[in-house]
Amino acid sequence: MFSASSTNSQPVSAAQTDDHHIRHNVIAGIDYAETREANGSEFSLTVTPLANEAVIEMFRRLSISLKELDATVTKLIVFGATNACAAGTESMRRVFGKSDWPVTWVEGASCYDQPIAGIQAFALAEGDVHRVKLNGRVVGSVFENAAARHCLLAGLGPDNLLRSRPDQARQTLDQLEAALAQAGFSLSDVIRTWFFNDDLLSWYNEFNQVRTSVYSRVHFSAGALPASTGVAGRNPAGAALVLGAWAVKPLNASVQIKEVTSPLQCPAAAYGSSFSRALEISSAHGKRLLISGTASIALEGQTLWVGDAQKQVALTVGVVEAILESRGLAFSDTTRATAYFKHATDVIAFHDYCRNHRECSFPVVLVHCDICRDDLLFEIELDAVSGEN
Repeated sequence: MFSASSTNSQPVSAAQTDDHHIRHNVIAGIDYAETREANGSEFSLTVTPLANEAVIEMFRRLSISLKELDATVTKLIVFGATNACAAGTESMRRVFGKSDWPVTWVEGASCYDQPIAGIQAFALAEGDVHRVKLNGRVVGSVFENAAARHCLLAGLGPDNLLRSRPDQARQTLDQLEAALAQAGFSLSDVIRTWFFNDDLLSWYNEFNQVRTSVYSRVHFSAGALPASTGVAGRNPAGAALVLGAWAVKPLNASVQIKEVTSPLQCPAAAYGSSFSRALEISSAHGKRLLISGTASIALEGQTLWVGDAQKQVALTVGVVEAILESRGLAFSDTTRATAYFKHATDVIAFHDYCRNHRECSFPVVLVHCDICRDDLLFEIELDAVSGEN
């Protein structure tokens, strides 16, 4: 699988694990994690660039993997330079023909001075996928598994780029509600969000105020705020932000969606950020844990180990591991992860940590961008799956 401890996240083996509910393998140099459901399989594919690889070759490898898996893309996240977006879009057209899936393209720069840091593809086999359109553009996918209906949304942004950044944030959340309504969902069904904000540090407090104001009128079905990631990232449209989201509607009473608290950190709401540390979806078929973007923050909410990347990495990964262990999971249950670095050179600290901790091995995209506090150097998010409750 792609290993967090290997240089540039290159594949270190093609090992396959069938314990729990997840299977890891490699096709065309792409790590995929398969979550097997009663009525089909869901896949998380992690594509990282090979040495001197052209952008189009990354999409060709993705195409090979999807054909091998006989899977349909439900959502794509591309972390890459904004000036590589046109070439990337043309590459997708040449490789796939007409692609009708939702895409978030965000910069998300490579830590290795390549046009694209990585691609994360969510895909489905043996199931129907219905697309969600907003203003004539595909922004989402809806599908069902044995437990629930799911709506994955990507690439949402404001209508008017001339408005203030807080106004653009409000417009983007309006777009989220409109897209959900098209799909038969509502904001109360959202369990996970990704906010990529241009020049994040200059207006993060204002953004939080907008998000909190919108969320204050919503009774979330999970009984908790969505899990979330909020980092810096420009987008090709030049908007103040771009948004992705995941909404879920259970199909039966056995499905439970609940907040998972962090054993080592206070709730994010305690210092004014409107998200949950993690959410869990459980059913008779297993459980899925969605861990929010996590950084070197103390139990009381302040930043720890200012200026020390190695210690921030160690603390952050330890916090994530504690959340996993609290739900009977481990890093080996990870289906996908994204690691964010304020300074690209700090990727060495992450590799060093994982090299010294063998359990710290999972598919990950390594991204260079600002985090929500100027003194935070590292953040990581991940999803994990198990068939054992």
